[in-house]
Amino acid sequence: MEALGLVSNLALAMVVTSLLAVELIRLRAAAYAYLAQALLLVAIFFSFAVATNNEWLYVWGLVALVTKATLIPYLIFAYLRRTGVTEERRPLVPFAPSVAIACVLMVTFYKVVHTHVHFLAPTEVATGEPYRSNLAVALTIFTLGLYGMVSRRDAIKSVLALCLLENGVHLSLVSLAPFMPEMPIIGIVTEVFVAVWMLLYVVGGIREQFDSTDATMLSELRG
Repeated sequence: MEALGLVSNLALAMVVTSLLAVELIRLRAAAYAYLAQALLLVAIFFSFAVATNNEWLYVWGLVALVTKATLIPYLIFAYLRRTGVTEERRPLVPFAPSVAIACVLMVTFYKVVHTHVHFLAPTEVATGEPYRSNLAVALTIFTLGLYGMVSRRDAIKSVLALCLLENGVHLSLVSLAPFMPEMPIIGIVTEVFVAVWMLLYVVGGIREQFDSTDATMLSELRG
């Protein structure tokens, strides 16, 4: 079906936006990369909904549109406007090596998961296309999110990395069993909106205390 054929292209585009969100130094540009990814994920939900005639996927897509593609970007952009922060703090890994590491992670995880997806999801649906490729993309995005969290000192980048990680989880859910009505419900209740709001609140506190968004400065609060 055309809708399912479109899904694979949308999912691969999500990998590109993940790399941009992690590696772009300009925080506003990185936030736009996340916004683009959120819109791609929403488009995947609706494409699956059309292909499977699953009304719950429409609900999931609408929830993602409101939370991932509207409220979370609004919170991030509002924070950037309020604080005037434009660039991330110097990352733990310099730009060029970081891009190289991220690209290696992308290629490695995609190939491994795509080749051995039957070990992760031994179901007929998950081992067929586009679900097989989507699961490979989902785990790749999840890995890039984890990498972003451990390689960045900037708290805003940590928030974006958390969002990427959660988007990978949602893509994996919709790819594992799109015909099960329980999957959209599980996806909806795992929305990360509240966590992002709380993290940005904490980031604001870090900036007020240290005039910086360097998350490593939290260690100075000990004792």
